[in-house]
Amino acid sequence: MTQTADPSAKPMLSERVHALLQTAIMRGEYAPGEALKPQELAQRHHVSLAVVREALVRLVGEGIAVRLPNRGFAVPDFSDRRWQQIAQARRTIEPVMLRLAIEHGDLDWEARVRAAHHRLTRTPAYALEEGEYYSSAWSEAHRVFHRTLLDGCGNPVLLDMFDRLWTAGELARRWSAQRTPDRDGVAEHRRLEEAALARDADTAAEVLTQHLTLTVAALTSPPDEA
Repeated sequence: MTQTADPSAKPMLSERVHALLQTAIMRGEYAPGEALKPQELAQRHHVSLAVVREALVRLVGEGIAVRLPNRGFAVPDFSDRRWQQIAQARRTIEPVMLRLAIEHGDLDWEARVRAAHHRLTRTPAYALEEGEYYSSAWSEAHRVFHRTLLDGCGNPVLLDMFDRLWTAGELARRWSAQRTPDRDGVAEHRRLEEAALARDADTAAEVLTQHLTLTVAALTSPPDEA
């Protein structure tokens, strides 16, 4: 009897390769601008070229890989204009969302903001086994804190935009932190929480805008000047 290929095999393989490549890029195992060569990756992971390309296309959609005309795939570079575009979009949208959250957020929102900030401050930013970039646990706590701050706005369309922009900018955040090791992110987040819970919309929006600006500025300046 002739055996037919399992139709679920390719998606499962693609998912596995995608997860491995995503983790490797996020941990700094590939340098900014480094090529992601499908042939080499297929051999390394013992899968077909089609599986690798499917995984790479998905990484492009997530903003942690780029597709270069006639040159295949690569990790984005520091100079990629998309980082500036993402930052511009976030500086436009998120202060407005934060103002709405401060205006409409209830006591439950305040409690969730406090809890998210507490979790962020108590989560180690780095884990030896995860390389030189932010740990996955801290990165998630960071996302939850910012998401919770804005969640009080009550607008699911705006929150969906935040989610997509956050995912697209995750790699840039990790690079930025590596290039500015003396930046006091703990103090920035504390000021952001305090202003939001004090219902000081002007200060909160100003602190958030500066917070977002510093992150992307580190990618356009030499590490000692960022």
